[in-house]
Parts: sequence; C-alpha cells; structure tokens
Amino acid sequence: MSSYRLSFEEPVRELDRLIEDLRKPNPNGKSNNTRELKRLERKKLQLLKDIYSKLSPWQRVQVARHPDRPSTADYIRLIVNDFQELHGDRRYGDDKAMIAGLGTIDGIRLAIVGHVKGRTTPEKIRCNFGMAHPEGYRKALRIMTLAEKCRLPVLSLIDTAGAYPGVGAEERGQAFAIAENILEMAMLRTPTVGIILGEGGSGGALGIGLVDRLLIMRYAYYSVISPEGCAGILWRSGEMAEEAASALKIGWDDLTKLGLVDAMIDEPVGGAQRNHDQAAQNVRQAIVANLKALKKLRLNKLLEKRRQKYRMMGVFNEGGRLVEQAQLRAEAVPPPQA
Repeated sequence: MSSYRLSFEEPVRELDRLIEDLRKPNPNGKSNNTRELKRLERKKLQLLKDIYSKLSPWQRVQVARHPDRPSTADYIRLIVNDFQELHGDRRYGDDKAMIAGLGTIDGIRLAIVGHVKGRTTPEKIRCNFGMAHPEGYRKALRIMTLAEKCRLPVLSLIDTAGAYPGVGAEERGQAFAIAENILEMAMLRTPTVGIILGEGGSGGALGIGLVDRLLIMRYAYYSVISPEGCAGILWRSGEMAEEAASALKIGWDDLTKLGLVDAMIDEPVGGAQRNHDQAAQNVRQAIVANLKALKKLRLNKLLEKRRQKYRMMGVFNEGGRLVEQAQLRAEAVPPPQA
C-alpha cells in the first residue's frame, strides 16, 4: 500500500497511523483490539470512498501522477506471462522510455508496447521520466508491424506526460516518428487495444494510442496538453493549472461523452496506487474481454470500424453521425464489476 499522501487525502492520514499502531503486536506477542481495528478500517474505507467520489479534475491529475501508482512495468509483471522484451529501433538505439515485446495474457498471445517512467530516481533518469524519443516510437512501430506479420493483436499501455521535446529528439525526427506511427496504426491489419494507465499527454500518448478500443483508468487523464502547459499559454501562469484542468475536459466521463475514449476501467477504492494487484486484475479482464470481441470481427470490418471511429471524432452537429459514434463506443467491453 502507498505511503505517499496527496493533500486532499489528509483526513486519512490519522486513521492510517491508528491502524498501524493497532496492528503492532503488544509485549505479550498478541495483536491489539481486533474489533477496534476492523472499525477503523471500515471508517477509512468509507472516508476514501467519499473523498474519491468527489475529486475535481485537478485532483484526478494528481492521482494520475501519484509516485506509487502501478506503472507499465508493474502491469506487465502482474498480468503478462512469458514476456520477452525486444530492443532497439534498428536505426539509432534503444529508448528506455518505451518498452516493447511479446507475451501472453490469459492464453492470448500478443505484442505489447508501453511507456516506462521508472520508480527510483536512477530509473526515472534512465527512462527520461517516461518521455520517449523518436527511437522509442520507432521501436514500438517495429514491434507492431511484427505483430501484424505474425497475426498477433497489439496492446498499448499509455502513461506519459508527452513525447520528449529536446533538441536531440527534434533533430532525429520526433514529429515525423509520431506522425508515422499514427498513420501506420490506422492501417495496421490486426486488432489493437490501448489503455491510459495514468497520464495520457499530447502526441506522446497518440504515438502508440490510435487503436480499435481505447480504455482509460478511472483516475487517469487524457489531454492535448498538460494543465500546467495550458495555463502557461492561456494565463501566462502555471498557478492556473487547476482552472485549466477543468476547462480541458480530461477525465473519463467527459472523454467518453466526446467519443475520445471507449470505456473506463474501474480502480480500487482510493486509486490503483493502494492496491496494485486488484488494479492489475481489472486491467487484465478489460484487455481479454475487448480482444475477444475484436477477434470476432473480420479484418475488413475491423479496419472499417477503426476508420469510422476516428473520422467521426470532432463531429458535433450531425445527429446521425453522433448516433453511430455512440454505437461504436457501446461495443467496447468494460471489465466486470467486483
């Protein structure tokens, strides 16, 4: 369980301290008052439900960035069998901010690509805090085209503040690498599923995010720009990030209404950072359900539905098209509720 506390979780801190004290054995080697412990745990659970049922968009962003939130590497470890990582883009090098390889989930063999942020400070530096370079996107595309040749579905695990905007990345063709991925994923002749695990930032997310079914974790966000970046442009001040988060419509509820994501994957009470195992099982169920549904479609039908899905985005004044869009979203399969 996470030991890091967000500011709005402060009411839970004292309960955590009391529960921890009660769990310590007394001098006789016996546990303390079991009844009181259960009462405090129930109270804490209810308090977390109350807090997380009323999160503002900015608070959701804070949860999405929680340092103890399960990462792409955690989900691969928890739900993927016999994962075999593949390295390099065959042009420049191997980007540690992007992981790619082959594995099995519930008997389904598939290719997996995803952003890696790192957990410790050395890991974060090595992974460039999850901000991929062009070689990362080219590596991902190499694995996706390999999956197409082998008739394997593709799973994209998205968790990035954005693609790296440094001089070296731009010199090596960052914009072109992302654009090429979007073009190729639009035509990829195999089922594709993407999940926004935490941050879904800008072109960094789109570089592996053009998929048949795009799912989002309850407390993740998906946005054309970070709230701080938006605030800096509109108000010339990062202090307006909270207002920007509200204006950007970055939560799962607004995104599903706009047709930008297909379904939400629920998280444990208090967020995925409080229970990695349960969050991973929810993700696994969603992956399996959606891949099974997509595999039932003939390839030409799959590609046509993908084309319709993205051509209809941004259409607000043509009622018939909006009905079609709603029908496409309805076909996404959320995981069973616990």
